Amino acid sequence: MKYLYLHGLGQKPDSWNKVIKGTKVSESSINLSLAEMLEGKSATYKELYSVFSSECGKEKGGIVLCGLSLGAVLALNYAIDHPDKVKALVLIAAQYKMPKKLLKVQNMLFHLMPNSAFNKMGFKKADVISLCGTMAELDFRDSLHKVSCPVLVVCGEKDNANKKTSKELCHYLNNSCFHELMKTGHEANLEAPEELAIVLQKFYDSIR
Repeated sequence: MKYLYLHGLGQKPDSWNKVIKGTKVSESSINLSLAEMLEGKSATYKELYSVFSSECGKEKGGIVLCGLSLGAVLALNYAIDHPDKVKALVLIAAQYKMPKKLLKVQNMLFHLMPNSAFNKMGFKKADVISLCGTMAELDFRDSLHKVSCPVLVVCGEKDNANKKTSKELCHYLNNSCFHELMKTGHEANLEAPEELAIVLQKFYDSIR
């Protein structure tokens, strides 16, 4: 069984390196790159999800998805559409209905940032703005019941923008549990990789 990791916007695949190294499934783990998925394609959520779905489809047998922020949105979307393929799901700093006001403010800030600030993301400034703009209408509330696998919902104690929603998501999903990482903000994979690895491995052990 393969373990697929999806980073958030503003991160790169290696953002997961320390976390994966701390688990017992590192040899079966794959870091996916959001920037590479959109290379040469239009920067829209629909396009990104389409390529991601194809990547998941290449894996034979069941998969475990672990995503943070935008990565969590993609993972949740795929688990809804392919419940038989996803054997377990980890959602970190996740949203199930996009906060339009927050996205609008975020995009306004992106417009003000210099192009150089986007280099570390692997995206062009215009692509980030475009991608976020196409996510505004995402709403999975009516489809959450389709997720049939065990789910671990994780959120940092200091991630105030996502903690309330993460707890709600855990309530709506069947066979789910919630874990709060203390003294941790939004980027749990970078801020508390060792602790997150322990939490993930405990969950992985429970689904075998």
